[in-house]
Amino acid sequence: MDDLGLGYHETMETHEMLNFKTDCLLKSKMVMGICFDNDLKKLLEKDVEQSIQAIQELKELYKTAKTLS
Repeated sequence: MDDLGLGYHETMETHEMLNFKTDCLLKSKMVMGICFDNDLKKLLEKDVEQSIQAIQELKELYKTAKTLS
């Protein structure tokens, strides 16, 4: 078995993680707009940065996914 791509179940799990991290990113950005506490805002900014990095990594991993065609 020389195929190093993701299996079908791994593809689905990667897709679910990508959706989850995208949702987290959107919520953090939304809350940052209404947050007045500087400490909380810093935490949210860090979460946004980490979410963006995780999304980029998941997108790279998703490129190795198998397709049904």
